[in-house]
Amino acid sequence: KFVPPFSLGRMTWIKPSFLWMMERCGWATKPGQEYVLAVRITRAGWEEALADARLSRDTTATGSVVVQWDPERNVHGGKLAHRSIQVGLGRGIVSRYVDAWTTEIRDVTPLVKKLRGLRQEGDWDRATALLPRERPYPLPPEIRRRLGMQDQPDDRAPE
Repeated sequence: KFVPPFSLGRMTWIKPSFLWMMERCGWATKPGQEYVLAVRITRAGWEEALADARLSRDTTATGSVVVQWDPERNVHGGKLAHRSIQVGLGRGIVSRYVDAWTTEIRDVTPLVKKLRGLRQEGDWDRATALLPRERPYPLPPEIRRRLGMQDQPDDRAPE
């Protein structure tokens, strides 16, 4: 569960892309970001957040969830052509994230340190093999359109 210094009174960001998060935290080397946690939430919670979301550049929209898109990264740290979603949960919904949606919090710092070492050694194949598996997440067309997502299949991912 979440404990202090985590605060329900400030925006909390969900960053589903592992490699983007590694870029953000400097592979667990930036001050105050030396630990990396993997937070698993329910599909229903994720879709509740996205259904209430607005793009960060849309200043006229209301809602407690903000979405922004940042360049995805590769294992070398380079920017890729496609973007990765970042979902900001405001005070009006962050308690749902904490109390209803979160099913697991796991410390993945040892994995991050191992990957950082493999990168420093230039062992890109072993580093790539250890990356968490990620795949596109299908959503209903109306949510995809509102959040600026490229077209993807309308079928939903298996539960």
